[in-house]
Amino acid sequence: MPQQIQGFHLSPQQKRLWLLQQNSSVYLTNCAILIEGSLQVNILKAALQKVIDRNEILRTSFHKTKGIKIPIQVVENNVALSWHESTFLAANIENILQENNQQDIDWQKSSLLHTTLLKLSPEKHILLVNLPAMCADTASLNNLLAEISCCYSASLLGDELADEQLQYADISAWQNELLAAEETITSRKYWQQLDISQLENFKLSFEQQFSQSPEFQPQFVKLSIPSEFSNKIENIVKKYQCSTSVFFLACWLILLWRLTDESKPIIGLGCDGHNYEELKAAIGLLAKYLPLTCELTEKSRFSDILNKLSASTTELTEWQESFAWEQIAETNQDNTEQPFLPFCFDFEEAANQYDTAGILFSIYQKSACIDRFKIKLACTRTHNQTVNAEFHYDANLFSPADIQRLASQWQTLLISAVENPSATISQLNILSNTERQQILIDFNNTQTTELQYECIHHWFEQQCNSTPDNIAIVFQDQQLTYQELNTRANQLAHYLQKLGVGPDVLVGICVERSLWMVIGLLAILKAGAAYVPLDPAYPVERQTYIIADTNTPLVLTQQHLAASLPDIQLLYIDTEWSAIALEKTQNLVTQTTSQNLAYVIYTSGSTGKPKGTLITHQGLVNYLSWCTQAYNVEQGTGTLVHSPLGFDLTVTSLFSPLLVGRQVELVPENQGIDALSTTLRRSHNLSLVKITPAHLDLLKGQLSPEEVAGRTQAFIIGGENLLAEKLTFWQDFAPDTMLINEYGPTETVVGCCVYQVPNNQRDSGSIPIGKPIANTQLYVLDKYWQPVPIGVVGELYIAGLGLARGYLNRPELTAQKFIPNPFSNKAGERLYRTGDLARYRSDGTLEFLGRIDNQVKIRGFRIELGEIEAVLEQHPEVKEIVVIAREDAEREKRLVAYVVVNQKPGISISELRSYLLEKLPEYMIPAAFIKLDALPLTPNGKVDYRALPEQAQLDLEETYVAPQSELEQIITNIWQELLHIEKVGIHHNFFDIGGHSLLMVQVHSKLQKALNRDISMLDMFQYPTISKFAKYLNQEQEKKPDLPNYELSENQRESRKQRRQLRQEHRATSK
Repeated sequence: MPQQIQGFHLSPQQKRLWLLQQNSSVYLTNCAILIEGSLQVNILKAALQKVIDRNEILRTSFHKTKGIKIPIQVVENNVALSWHESTFLAANIENILQENNQQDIDWQKSSLLHTTLLKLSPEKHILLVNLPAMCADTASLNNLLAEISCCYSASLLGDELADEQLQYADISAWQNELLAAEETITSRKYWQQLDISQLENFKLSFEQQFSQSPEFQPQFVKLSIPSEFSNKIENIVKKYQCSTSVFFLACWLILLWRLTDESKPIIGLGCDGHNYEELKAAIGLLAKYLPLTCELTEKSRFSDILNKLSASTTELTEWQESFAWEQIAETNQDNTEQPFLPFCFDFEEAANQYDTAGILFSIYQKSACIDRFKIKLACTRTHNQTVNAEFHYDANLFSPADIQRLASQWQTLLISAVENPSATISQLNILSNTERQQILIDFNNTQTTELQYECIHHWFEQQCNSTPDNIAIVFQDQQLTYQELNTRANQLAHYLQKLGVGPDVLVGICVERSLWMVIGLLAILKAGAAYVPLDPAYPVERQTYIIADTNTPLVLTQQHLAASLPDIQLLYIDTEWSAIALEKTQNLVTQTTSQNLAYVIYTSGSTGKPKGTLITHQGLVNYLSWCTQAYNVEQGTGTLVHSPLGFDLTVTSLFSPLLVGRQVELVPENQGIDALSTTLRRSHNLSLVKITPAHLDLLKGQLSPEEVAGRTQAFIIGGENLLAEKLTFWQDFAPDTMLINEYGPTETVVGCCVYQVPNNQRDSGSIPIGKPIANTQLYVLDKYWQPVPIGVVGELYIAGLGLARGYLNRPELTAQKFIPNPFSNKAGERLYRTGDLARYRSDGTLEFLGRIDNQVKIRGFRIELGEIEAVLEQHPEVKEIVVIAREDAEREKRLVAYVVVNQKPGISISELRSYLLEKLPEYMIPAAFIKLDALPLTPNGKVDYRALPEQAQLDLEETYVAPQSELEQIITNIWQELLHIEKVGIHHNFFDIGGHSLLMVQVHSKLQKALNRDISMLDMFQYPTISKFAKYLNQEQEKKPDLPNYELSENQRESRKQRRQLRQEHRATSK
């Protein structure tokens, strides 16, 4: 016999809140009522008891029975007042109010309303009122204040109270009937046309998970808009014929648009639900947040947005009764992760004050948490026209400092909108003068004294005078002193000058790593020319293109390499040395200046042809002046050169020691990482080793923990994103070695930004790129070239002495990438747009967040591939990982993860997927995982994405088991069709072989048609193999549990029915 419960169904809002809150105690409604005057406490207690007696919702409890997820609300007839009294100093009030926001709830107790009277003085009290949000919202608190005042007066004077209150159970029944009504089902389409699938992806870039628990932790930050400024807002409101709330909403929506770049942001608009006269005084949970969207573009004017939002909000409130989450989104009663609107907005007028027999009742403070959010802006206009803005936020996602900055930006935008309401929204200020000063000036305070040398070879020549007998360069069993190196470079430079080489002439150099390479480089510079690296390993086609593009008059090379070079004048530095050695040995005098070219390095271009970057002596000298000091190069013994000349990372290792009298050792290039590890193993106190993250990781495998300490002062790590996990080995076993992350595109001379990792810092994920080097400015801008706030992602732009002249023979590309600097007063100053995503930390440290073009869209969701890689890197069995997006046979983009594991066979694909599902949304899980022995690398040590294998037909033969029944065959056919896999076995997991939730929906649809029966989507996820699901379909029959018999008394049913009919008649006539 099912249990009988005499009670009422929850209202739609209550059902929503019940599913949200589960075991959470944060969904509370509370207020502090200020009572001024000679209060009679016994009269107040009697008044509160009357309030409880008059309002059923204040004596309602919530009961569940076995097998039922949604409770029933039960009204008790006689409930005593929960009452406490205390005496407190006014100074302690804020702490008491904060504690009042935290309360455990026993839902089956009928006294859910708790009151505490705080005596501040004989003439001043504060009454704390606390109850679950299931029982009241913000507007209810205003009505509760009126009720308390009214009942106090009646108790004091012995008056009879007005007619019976409208009870919440009636309202709840009416709302449930309304949702089921045919007209509401039709109007529901209005809400269903809204795409809420993007809500999970709508986030601020400085959002972060502070704890492993997803529990909602609401906190708030206050901001006050003074009355004199509010008056200016009122003038704008009158001019554009909109409401004050629309003005504040517009500013909030525009700020979110600026910070997220969402063209159609969705925001939750608070509606109090008291939209009929009968509901005005009602107490109970009526409020809800309606999803409001508005399309914004950079050309939209603020005044236009006011007009748009005025129309949208009016339309929205007209449809509010047909909105319920359960009607427009899939909700799961077993799942605490219910959908919600991440950003919300409330606006209300201050509650009335009530003077009763010389006692003044007013709201001192109130709050109601009736739904989940990430950030909610709640504005209240006070009686003196001041506007109090509260930024409520989830403290599990944002820090107080984040929200303080956000509040300041909103306030700045308010001011900007008032000053220029006809401005386009992309030009409205969101940075205060203080924050703008900090970001543009203070973070870029890098100016140093004038550079000591104009050209790099002048500096080298000065060093040769200081340390002529020091060993300058070593290669295997050969070496040269500074004087010997300078002499030979001078002889070759004189020879080159006779061949017509001079300032800005581009000379190719195609030489293997050897003493000849260094002699040749210095000679080209001394002759006044710029060197163009031609790697001997380059394909002939690439070398031919570079030689033609540079229009070089000659190439400096070795005779045995001549066969790989095109038909051009070649100077064999090795076999022609006898003639070269007849030249003068003195330093040359040339017309070269700091603005002349030092080198041209070619990098890959989007057109498929490499592009040459023009680097001047000024930029090169600026970088080397900074790095020799910052890296304390003189304090070590020198460096190792192990990277190709065409990789500008080599500049640091090759030139910095030669400018401070230290030694450069050239590592044989034909032995790869083995040669580097061998050389490092016998080295001691090197000044630095410049290396890529990939090579650093390979080096870790070559050296034992006992061999790494003391080898080098520093690893300067650059070339690609650096993950903290790559550094743990070196932090543990070489604690005195500095680990420095150096960032810089080729267009800004090697490095322009640097971060030294604290040795005691054990993080996960990407290491910051740090702060700008000397005479360099870094700007993080949005797509309208406006600086973005701290914590917000934008594109990184670079200015300063290190900027390249541009691209050789590519004027259009140069104009596109090197633009006028709007933040400088100096004529001709430029910015380089990197295409890299970055954001500032509060101390001015920059974080690198990937490429703009590394952002992909899968099934409508924007995804940063680096985020998936960072999570997988944290798994102890994953050694290396690369995630890319590939198109499948249907030209749909799918994520593919290439994994190198620490041990074979290592972690399974299923385990990797489960691991990711614990940390990332399902849409970010790769459709395929491909295990590799090692990631392919370019000669420069970066991941070679082009060499990653195509996603071949999955090898399922070893685990293949054919279908055993007709049902299994039907399911198999559908899987094979949608997964584009020729042969799927009955024990293969759908998600391990490329399936995802969207495909599962398609499987579900096809399977229901094929079997002509209803199938639960949830069951398909629960049984993800063909054999398990077929077995489930054969064995399980659809079962509906017996529901409790919710019975009302005959009188209750008749009374409520009559009142509902009266309200429906009133509603029909009020339209």
